[in-house]
Amino acid sequence: MNTGELVPIDPLWSHTAPAPRLSHETAPAEGEALMSDNDATPPEGVPRVARAARHPKRRWLKRTILTLLALFLGGIVYYGVTLWQVWSTGQHDQARPVDAIVVMGAANYNGKPSPLLKARLDHALDLYNEGLAPIVVVTGGKLEGDRYTEAETSRRYLSDKGVPDEAIVAEEDGHSTWESLEGVADLLDERGLDRVLIVTDPFHALRSRLIAQELGMTAYTSPTDTSPWGSGTQFRKSLKEAAGIAVGRIIGFHRLWNVTG
Repeated sequence: MNTGELVPIDPLWSHTAPAPRLSHETAPAEGEALMSDNDATPPEGVPRVARAARHPKRRWLKRTILTLLALFLGGIVYYGVTLWQVWSTGQHDQARPVDAIVVMGAANYNGKPSPLLKARLDHALDLYNEGLAPIVVVTGGKLEGDRYTEAETSRRYLSDKGVPDEAIVAEEDGHSTWESLEGVADLLDERGLDRVLIVTDPFHALRSRLIAQELGMTAYTSPTDTSPWGSGTQFRKSLKEAAGIAVGRIIGFHRLWNVTG
């Protein structure tokens, strides 16, 4: 019943706490509902997905492509540096006093040195006459159909040029650079020698030296500058040498020889 009297108001209800004010940094955009920081579901009801997890296959493919590209470019640089080293080694003569001069074998024609082998032997003869080593080691076996080994042909040639027979040592079993230098290492080890000056063509100098070093010899190179092969042939062979050296440095030249023969 309304008697006209004023009803007292409870002071606990007379001053309600004001609603929190939102700053411009935290206030939601117009029309956007307020959400809890831990609420991963927007008002539309579609769960939020982290950007990194939206396309995992695409990210994996991108990383794979970038890795392969880096390896490819790195391989090109590595090969290019190796090719430059092949050329550089072939242009520098490391002639010095050593225990033995080693002549890498090449073809012979029924006991007569081929122009390639003759160029190497003439160069080795000059080094011997300079007194750089007391012995010359000639290398190379016999190919099918040959009457003489490369080493035997080389021995006869040097002997005819005045080198004493006792100063010529022959390795006659090798059919590759590795086999020939392995035989040289054994022959010199029997004599307590290990310092060698390798005579070969410019493109072949670096691989010969690296193989000799892998076999435990202290090796230097003195490339012949009278090779009958022209610059074009030398360059093509340098390309092949660089590829073999690039692989041999990684897996070892003995293992490379086991694979390639």
